[in-house]
Amino acid sequence: MNPTPRKMNDSLRESNSDNEQHRQKKKNSSTQLPQPGTAQGSCAFDSAMITLVPITDAAHVVHGPSGCAASIWGNYTSLSSGSMLYKIRFTTDIEESDIIFGGAKKLYKGILELQRRYKPAAVFVYSTCITALIGDDIEGICKDATEKTGIPTIPVHCPGFIGSQNLGNRVAGEAMLSHIIGTTEPDTSTPYDINLIGDYNIAGAIWNVLPLLEKLGIRVLAKITGDALYKEVCYAHRAKLNVILSSKALINVAKKMEKLYDIPYIEESIYGVEQINQCLKNIAAKLGHPDLVEHTEELIAEETNVLEEKLTPYRTRLQGKRIVLSIKSFKSWLIIFATKKLGMKVTAICTQNNTEDELAIIKSFLGQDGIVLESETPKEILQVINKNQADILIADGRYLDTALIARIPFLDINKERNHAYAGYIGIVEIAQELYATFYNPVWEQVRQPVPWEVREAGRAGEAGGEITSSSLSEEAV
Repeated sequence: MNPTPRKMNDSLRESNSDNEQHRQKKKNSSTQLPQPGTAQGSCAFDSAMITLVPITDAAHVVHGPSGCAASIWGNYTSLSSGSMLYKIRFTTDIEESDIIFGGAKKLYKGILELQRRYKPAAVFVYSTCITALIGDDIEGICKDATEKTGIPTIPVHCPGFIGSQNLGNRVAGEAMLSHIIGTTEPDTSTPYDINLIGDYNIAGAIWNVLPLLEKLGIRVLAKITGDALYKEVCYAHRAKLNVILSSKALINVAKKMEKLYDIPYIEESIYGVEQINQCLKNIAAKLGHPDLVEHTEELIAEETNVLEEKLTPYRTRLQGKRIVLSIKSFKSWLIIFATKKLGMKVTAICTQNNTEDELAIIKSFLGQDGIVLESETPKEILQVINKNQADILIADGRYLDTALIARIPFLDINKERNHAYAGYIGIVEIAQELYATFYNPVWEQVRQPVPWEVREAGRAGEAGGEITSSSLSEEAV
């Protein structure tokens, strides 16, 4: 029998028993079961779809109101090198009458019509808060649809009220383990087969890494789930190594595959020069072939030399620039990695919701003179900018006005990105973005005194007083 949502949550607790001490440090556990109607941060339904939608040749059906499908589709720029079926929206569009009489028949007919028209490799059916509360049996419907058409139809029990965003990712992982992984055998097998887990190919990030692995003769058997095909996930159990990239969202998949299929796993990052170097070394070492280890060292030396050549012109223009940075996501951490290569200096970091370990890393990076702000009010940030004579503010969009008042360049690194920052190429992308921000002509215009300041300064001069732009900035705050 396939697991129910509650049994799934119980299995998630068991798979993470070794992280119990770490979870106790957090105020909210990702496996907590709230009562229906309550909210815990991001929606578990959203994160489950974010995890599975990058399986590009599958159809993804939201069994719920149309608003649930509209709220998530297109929010993440997960790219595909093949099928574009995953870009199409499918929803049962549950209405009041369906809530009263049930939406099971509507879902079943919709799946049959979808399979007839689009011939997907598989169909994922996502439950939502409403359909979970009225008790629609998506498990039975998916089983009947699979028997009727022969196309795998996978239920994903992810109503938003079951828990946090992290739990939604893990429920998606459980769906893959229960219904997909291990159902098909690959045509061929090699000693260098690996799976990449936890990257969703946002802005094509995974494409910066695949060529490096190809040069080493390492075959990516399955990508879970960025730019993935359904059949890849089916035979992922034949890999020799699982590599978790930059995220623990799907660590339950790696742990369960280690238990069921004896596949070891390592946790790596592909963002930052030192990180990608270590990732390649660890993969080669784990696969255990001396020639591969030697070849990896040669590739790293070659790639880092090329990277240094590409960064040199940017370093000459950016070296010594002072940054005030807001840490809210891994993209912000990328700036820290890039500053080391570009000779820039982070003078102050604004932190919110960071763990104790992350704060320790931040403080060690800044040194004794660095400033760590746990509060991020515009007034405090402006004071730090003025005191440290910062050259740029890097934060989310709500602090644009703060940068304009301070008359320094502003970069919204937390905005949904269209650049792939992974691998060696990613560092060059960041350098280009920083350079374009610093030397955008608009900032020269921003620094020019506005007409009313010129008039006020003239009147003050005639009266024997003085008004400066800095005093006006303070008053504006």
